[in-house]
Amino acid sequence: MAGHSKWANIQHRKGRQDEKRGKIWTRIIREITVAARTGGGDPSANPRLRLAIEKAKAANMPADRVKYNIDKATGNAEGVNYEEIRYEGYGIGGAAIIVDTMTDNRVRTVAEVRHAFSKHGGNMGTEGSVAFQFKNVGQIIFAPGTNEDKVMEVALEAGADDVVTDEDGAIEVLTAPAEFEAVKNALVAAGLTPDAADVTMRPDVTIELAGDDAARMQKLLDILEDLDDVQDVFHNAAL
Repeated sequence: MAGHSKWANIQHRKGRQDEKRGKIWTRIIREITVAARTGGGDPSANPRLRLAIEKAKAANMPADRVKYNIDKATGNAEGVNYEEIRYEGYGIGGAAIIVDTMTDNRVRTVAEVRHAFSKHGGNMGTEGSVAFQFKNVGQIIFAPGTNEDKVMEVALEAGADDVVTDEDGAIEVLTAPAEFEAVKNALVAAGLTPDAADVTMRPDVTIELAGDDAARMQKLLDILEDLDDVQDVFHNAAL
């Protein structure tokens, strides 16, 4: 099955993350905090916390800092309570955007997100206005040149739903969220190390944007991702 190219988008995002490592740590700490608070502080019994800890390790966060934030979330240390809020809206050319946030101040967060949309050519939507265009899936991405046959064999055997080859040769393995961890572990055990792996919101249909429209859309996405309370930004634009 062929899919739209997203390799350039992944590399762009990685480059921006390298530029703002401190902010990445802040977002991971929030994810650890909420995961531990909602599912308990034992990673073996909390898949969401396990994924957050993996992200922390990938970002070179010290283990004692991870433990401190788990303890803080589970009541062993005093901390801030975050709530998860999802905002939906439209970008350039009517492209759909989902903005996931974690905040201790709902009024501040909605004002900042709305301002980013309105200032950079987008519009805030109501709850549910674009979410129906996305599916919550596990997504494991391999760089162009990876052995597609091996990825497909291992992934499907481990319970993946689909394997998609993008226009630029990148390979996507798609799973149900509950199967994400098992499939990823099977691929790694087979010597296949992904370049990106997460449970994400994947669009059913993409909107092609080029030239000035693509540049304006990228600017809007970058501004949203730079907001302190924003954890993730999902969209259906093919830039």
